[in-house]
Amino acid sequence: MQVQKPADQIALKNLGVAVRARLAADPTAYKFPLDSAEIYAVGDFLTPTECAKFITMVDASAKPSHAFNAEKFGKYRTSFSGDVDPFDPFVQMISRRIDDFLGLDPSFGETVQGQRYEVGQEFRSHFDWFFTSDAYWPEQRKRGGQRSWTAMIYLNDVAEGGGTEFTDLAISVTPKRGSLLAWNNADPHGLVNSATRHAGLPVTQGSKYIITKWYRTRRWS
Repeated sequence: MQVQKPADQIALKNLGVAVRARLAADPTAYKFPLDSAEIYAVGDFLTPTECAKFITMVDASAKPSHAFNAEKFGKYRTSFSGDVDPFDPFVQMISRRIDDFLGLDPSFGETVQGQRYEVGQEFRSHFDWFFTSDAYWPEQRKRGGQRSWTAMIYLNDVAEGGGTEFTDLAISVTPKRGSLLAWNNADPHGLVNSATRHAGLPVTQGSKYIITKWYRTRRWS
């Protein structure tokens, strides 16, 4: 079981309550019928033109991906990734649109990251939340604490493969251009949720582009 600071647990619980209410009132948000995790989807969150613009930005910033715990996960993530320019007006507009959709404080959000997967590339089963017993945690605690919510947007239709699989829930989401997938990394009690384990499945034909924005429990820096 993960040992967490009480402040993180309380914040994770409160953020869950707030976003849950926000999305329940949004008719465009589809909630997956699950008891063990909170996962939502909305179609056409970005237009084809917006997706194309982001793809260009991802290509310009993408470098071989890394994981927080390289010793454990270094070989698990074989894609290309990079933060897009947070000061670009277009990026700021889309980032704020994600903030507004979830109803989260913009200051809690990390910089939007773009990812590109070519044939054979993947991100094996992992969690977005932080292991508080690992060496990277003290620094991340100072930089905004535990990750609360994840928002991911597919920028293209993948010819084959590349789905997002929640490995413990038997759910696999097929990439669809412009659609957004969001999930709570904690349970309703504010504890990190092991049921949110997920994987970016290997692309078997074509390529896959996504952008991801992670949120913390307080101001991210």
